[in-house]
Amino acid sequence: MVSVNVNVSSAQEEFKKALGNYPTGVTVVTTFDDANNPIGLTVNSFASVSLDPLLILWSIDKKSGSYPAFIEAEKFAVNILADDQADICSLFASKVEDRFSQCKWEESERQLPVLSGSLAQLECKTAKQIDAGDHIIFIGEVIHIHNEDKNPLLYHKRNFAAIPTSFYK
Repeated sequence: MVSVNVNVSSAQEEFKKALGNYPTGVTVVTTFDDANNPIGLTVNSFASVSLDPLLILWSIDKKSGSYPAFIEAEKFAVNILADDQADICSLFASKVEDRFSQCKWEESERQLPVLSGSLAQLECKTAKQIDAGDHIIFIGEVIHIHNEDKNPLLYHKRNFAAIPTSFYK
């Protein structure tokens, strides 16, 4: 067991270690920039907030190259990745310039880029942006939901995988 008093550098490393051991689902959040180019990034800081109204949240690092587009966007889509989309997760976590040329996607009826094959897509209008240290938290009001009968992609200790079948026993 490691216990750390808070000094910035060691606390940040222990913080990353603790949260890296917390398994999460994986999403790719997408929007269009002001030139109508699709923009997206891998996000695991995603959570439900409210059922009435339907609200979700996610956060973005202020140093992200996608940050300006999302700050200006009035809406975005959360693509919850399926267990066969680890390649999509890695693509949208990379520094590749034109990520959308390397995957299947379409423009939704609500004029948002959505990824084909996702477990679910939540199309949202930006309800609030909250300054939170080196990140901005987005709260989105869900305006459209699309579900597929698939299993989720999980992230744990810098690895991606499906839920083991033994989990359901």
